[in-house]
Amino acid sequence: MGIVDVRTGAEGKPTPEELRGIALRMRQDIILCTTAAGSGHPGGSLSAADFLTALYFREARHDPANPGWPGRDRIIFSKAHITPAIYSALALSGYFPEEDLAGFRRLGSPLQGHPDRLKLPGIEISGGSLGQGLGVAAGCALSARMSGLPCRVYAIMGDGEQQEGSVWEAAGAAAHYRLDNLCGMVDKNGLQIDGRVCDVMNIEPLADRYRAFGWHVVEADGHDMERILSAFGEARAEKGRPTVILMNTVKGKGVSFMENEAGWHGRAPDRDEGLRALGELGADMARVERFLSRAGGLGDRIALEHGSRIPSEKRPYWWNSQDRMRVEMRATRMGFGDALEKAGEDPRVVAFGADISDSICMSRFHKPRHPERKARWVSAGIAEQNMTAMAAGLAREGWIPVIGSYGVFATGRNWDQLRTTVCYGNLNVKVAVAHGGISVGPDGATHQSLEDITLTAILPNMSVAVPADAVETAKMTEHLLLRVVGPCCIRFAREATPVVTGPGTPLVFGKANVIRFRRETERFVDAFETVPSGTYASENEDATVIACGPEVPEAMRAAYILKKEHDLEVRVLNLHTVKPLDSEALVRAAAETGALVIAEEHQRGGLGNIVAGALANSDRLQGRQYLVRMIGMPDAFGESGQPWELIWKYGLAAEHIADKVLELVELKRKSSAQSAWNAVC
Repeated sequence: MGIVDVRTGAEGKPTPEELRGIALRMRQDIILCTTAAGSGHPGGSLSAADFLTALYFREARHDPANPGWPGRDRIIFSKAHITPAIYSALALSGYFPEEDLAGFRRLGSPLQGHPDRLKLPGIEISGGSLGQGLGVAAGCALSARMSGLPCRVYAIMGDGEQQEGSVWEAAGAAAHYRLDNLCGMVDKNGLQIDGRVCDVMNIEPLADRYRAFGWHVVEADGHDMERILSAFGEARAEKGRPTVILMNTVKGKGVSFMENEAGWHGRAPDRDEGLRALGELGADMARVERFLSRAGGLGDRIALEHGSRIPSEKRPYWWNSQDRMRVEMRATRMGFGDALEKAGEDPRVVAFGADISDSICMSRFHKPRHPERKARWVSAGIAEQNMTAMAAGLAREGWIPVIGSYGVFATGRNWDQLRTTVCYGNLNVKVAVAHGGISVGPDGATHQSLEDITLTAILPNMSVAVPADAVETAKMTEHLLLRVVGPCCIRFAREATPVVTGPGTPLVFGKANVIRFRRETERFVDAFETVPSGTYASENEDATVIACGPEVPEAMRAAYILKKEHDLEVRVLNLHTVKPLDSEALVRAAAETGALVIAEEHQRGGLGNIVAGALANSDRLQGRQYLVRMIGMPDAFGESGQPWELIWKYGLAAEHIADKVLELVELKRKSSAQSAWNAVC
């Protein structure tokens, strides 16, 4: 078994010693990929290297020359973030040249941050959201039985992932249907992002749990090649029920300073750390330099290609590209963390961790200065649906629970709990919608939250805020937590973005801010005047740009470009509060400027359709002419790439906004000229 040549029937069968050599090469590839990309998940990739090697080269039947061969065994990755190991396994098996690993997490490469079956042969199912792979594998195993195919199905999971309830739904179904062609594997390295699995949310006794669900259980040293092969043999021999192999492993295995360190779950080594790790792994340093050089050159070409597509102006206007109009860059998630720490002074506030607590700054509630708040810190583990339901229970009893995760999980995976339990009951649950937008970058489509505004704003009783920068995020977080009673979502980004507001910038919940460019200054933020929409008197601007979140700084920069290059006056509306919506400000903008561009780092229409609906329902605008265009993601999933490369590629930069404004202003002028001509005639 192992790699099969379908044409000749030949099968490879490397020895355990040869397999250990392949696993070592895989570990080198893992470090090379993550070092070159500057991102990725080395810890869990290294822990899985030995049993993945055994699976791809001795256990599973597959043909790299015929990835769609119906008789192949299916390998399903539920633990899909270990793409450095997955891609190395595919390259070493012959699905693509090993040198192509240099494209890991690069824009345009099939080697996405999380696997995409539509881009890369050898990937059976796209992944990135934990807890789903075992159910997919059960479906594949059931299909094989129905179709009479002799193939086996393998599902690779993490141990922290066992906290997801969907794993146990799938486990129950697989046992019910007696799927003895299904083999699950749990990479039991004992660590997840927030720390030790037993501390975050204990899953033990895991073996007894699977046995209780009707599975055959095998326990193995996941770094002992002979024992791994024996475990696979035992699983194949089991009849009448599925088998799970609990692979006892060491996170970061093979690299001394990574072993048993939770911090290496999702942090890539820098160049010095990477070279040190590769030295420990006995890598050919000439190959290392060639790989890193190839990856660097590829990154430069991608940045040049997409940067050159930005609509050009007479001089550079990109952030901090000139001596004047300088901005500070700070991640909006930092503003959330600042405010949550401060709000924690209120004894009613309870914060939930969902295994990415440091990443989204949720852990600032108690780390490092407030250990006494640990009694109000609830570790939910990788279980967003349960976290939401638990928070609803706390809210019912008078607490102010704050839950959060990456936006795709905080609003998507648990949408029914938000709808039925939280919003229908109008419970005071606060939701941190982190890592919003395409600028999440290299993690790719599965982690880029591009649908959450639509998902949350449609819910009755839910307030939705999308602040522009770190300062505004801090203000809005404090307001939503302590002054608004009822369900609330606050959306913020991962990457550092321009700080365009200050402590004195007005912020009125439910009222948009009007922002006007006044003059070039040393600091970008000082070049603009900001007032609440209710106090603003029209200046007969040529157009309005309506934006929320990180698109607000881009809208401001567009207003700057349009004034300096085209002598156009632009009103910018910062819709920091998407719901309740400031409909009056929108209607006034349409009536007074006649040209509206709506910009959002979201699927086009999330904010745009909400704005369009408000305009369509306005009696004041009936019979009046105004032009509207939307800028956002074009009904597509994102992809891996550097944040600003993705902003450029998908047309979300200020230059793209300015281009759209120019188009509308020209259309407005032509329409006015035609109307005047018709009146004369």
